[in-house]
Amino acid sequence: MRITLLFLLFTIGFAQYSYGDTFQLKVNDTVKQKKENPFKTGYYSLGFFDVDLRYFIKYNNYESFRLGTGGITNERLFENFKVGGYVAYGFKDKNFKYSIGGNLRLHPETNTWWDLYYTSDISEIGSFAYLTDARVYSVFEPRRINVIQFYKYRTWQSSLQHEFSPKILSEVRLSRTKIDQIEDYQFVKDGETYRNYHTTEATLSFRFSPKTKFVTVDDGRIEYFDGFPKISAQVTQGIKDVAKSDFNYTKLGLKLDYYIKRTDLSSSNFLLEGMAAFGDVPLTHLFHAYPNAPTKDEILQRFSVAGTRSFETMYFGEFFSDHLITFQGKHSLRRFYFSDKFKPELVFITRHALGNLNNPEEHLGIPFNTLNELYSESGFELNRILFGFGLSFAYRYGFYHLPDFEDNISFKFTFNLKI
Repeated sequence: MRITLLFLLFTIGFAQYSYGDTFQLKVNDTVKQKKENPFKTGYYSLGFFDVDLRYFIKYNNYESFRLGTGGITNERLFENFKVGGYVAYGFKDKNFKYSIGGNLRLHPETNTWWDLYYTSDISEIGSFAYLTDARVYSVFEPRRINVIQFYKYRTWQSSLQHEFSPKILSEVRLSRTKIDQIEDYQFVKDGETYRNYHTTEATLSFRFSPKTKFVTVDDGRIEYFDGFPKISAQVTQGIKDVAKSDFNYTKLGLKLDYYIKRTDLSSSNFLLEGMAAFGDVPLTHLFHAYPNAPTKDEILQRFSVAGTRSFETMYFGEFFSDHLITFQGKHSLRRFYFSDKFKPELVFITRHALGNLNNPEEHLGIPFNTLNELYSESGFELNRILFGFGLSFAYRYGFYHLPDFEDNISFKFTFNLKI
């Protein structure tokens, strides 16, 4: 817990230090911005090099503290070509992780870029990310502090990013990956056992934000009005026998994010997401429902930081699925006014998940369950009590309710940084 608090205090301090005024020039639905707060763009400019703020300091259970640095060149060096990457070191696993590559702008009007990168790093088992979501910067990702199951990967990847309009982002990616297990996991397929393996993938991703407005900065496009609804779709095809690839599979993802803001200053947010995988899919490439409960016995031992879209009572590694649908609803009341500096916010939350896994016997070494029945949890958050910190409470009920009452309870703190 001391480590978590230290990390958050560092985040707050750096945010206050880096705050700057902005100058804006409105052009149709976009804003060209001459100077922008680094904690909104994710970059801090030092001459011709933009430092990427995501790599300074992180924490997880495998690496402990992870310190690093990274960034990318800007137009002061070359207008249509960039070189970037990062390097990081985990103090617990005592290993370096790194990425290096370049970006070439093909068409400025449509913000079309081609890139080529090599990356050697770790990734969470069962994670699924939309390529176009990665281009929207987030200052703080609280759930990653609690993640416990990782695998190592080394990837060559080439991507083409294109904007059909300011509100339709797209990306096509080809990648070849060598995967090495950290956990004691083996994948059995057609009588053959795989521990380490290769994958070759082709991915197509879209993101449609019809009501979103943007600022345009040197490093691309970021949102300044978080308009809703947002629709993200992605398809990935694993191709066997290309660049030593071991498996054929298809992965699909579809996400709808909808937000309602009312005149009484209350609001509601609904997130519906479906994912499916077909073919020879190892556990590393299956799906989880963003669990965020540390695998500890006591409630206070599980006291950590709540995520923004995670299941707070679901334990890490508890469920994996090849077909998964999740629904999350949040209703925020109008903030209570006690003083200009004390305006807490009460948010009611409900989350539900339903999934399936064909052939679970193919996955050896890591025990887990499937989500064949409806998983449910509900609770509330009291946010922005002090310096952006608040409290979260959630209760697990329904089919997956656990025999010991306290094992169904999540009690954590929240952190909402407003810059």
